[in-house]
Amino acid sequence: MEAEKLKRRLYVIVFGTDTFAGKLFDIVLICIIVLSVLCIILDSVPSYSDRWGHIFLVLEWFFTIIFTIEYFLRLWITDRPLRYALSFFGIVDLVSFLPTYFSLMIANSHYLLVIRILRLLRIFRILKLFQYVKQGEAILVALKNSKSKIIVFLFAVVNLVIIIGALMYVIEGEEHGFTSIPKSIYWAIVTLTTVGYGDISPKTPTGQFLASLIMIIGYSIIAVPTGIVTHELTRVPKGSPDAGDGRFLSCPGCSHIEKDLESLYCRRCGERLEHDK
Repeated sequence: MEAEKLKRRLYVIVFGTDTFAGKLFDIVLICIIVLSVLCIILDSVPSYSDRWGHIFLVLEWFFTIIFTIEYFLRLWITDRPLRYALSFFGIVDLVSFLPTYFSLMIANSHYLLVIRILRLLRIFRILKLFQYVKQGEAILVALKNSKSKIIVFLFAVVNLVIIIGALMYVIEGEEHGFTSIPKSIYWAIVTLTTVGYGDISPKTPTGQFLASLIMIIGYSIIAVPTGIVTHELTRVPKGSPDAGDGRFLSCPGCSHIEKDLESLYCRRCGERLEHDK
């Protein structure tokens, strides 16, 4: 019985934001996340790593132990541990400390710990900025609705760069750096996207003319996916759950945005929903 009371109390602190203790817990956690990511970034600088590498190592394991304890604490106090473990935040919480343990077997894998920065998304829940989360959902809906058009567009682009790459391989040849069709396709992708690394460049007049055409085509191609997604964004009707205009139900426990405005409980964690006005 005492264990259940303790779990309930810890649940309010760890998953809730309506109490002083809950807000304090999340703020302290965010500070720890920022410090841990900062240590990882500084450790990648050779001059800092040579001088304070041992300090960074101690801090890294310190933060890792904290995140490990916190993760298993969340599993213990929640009524649905599997649902939390498979949720977005549950997966992010897990991978935020695993690379440190992997570093014992794989060199430099601890630098992947920068994924901890994703845990700062909880700041939207802490500051009650659910409207911004909703705007993000509207973008995801637009991307999902435009998926088929984007796939067709990418298929056309892939065909285009293969054809252009083969042409440049024939026109320029190995003596000008186009040593194979795959390498020529790489050049076509770099040129079509207007990146232009400059490691390979055409030398013949015909090749330079074709490259000029590809550069011009590249500007128009970049605008196509932007137009597709923008069109889908404008099609979301105002006032719908995907419009991002403020009409939504937000879970105080896991920050899930519920599209059914009549729901009383979160379908992800079971917490009672707040009806925002």
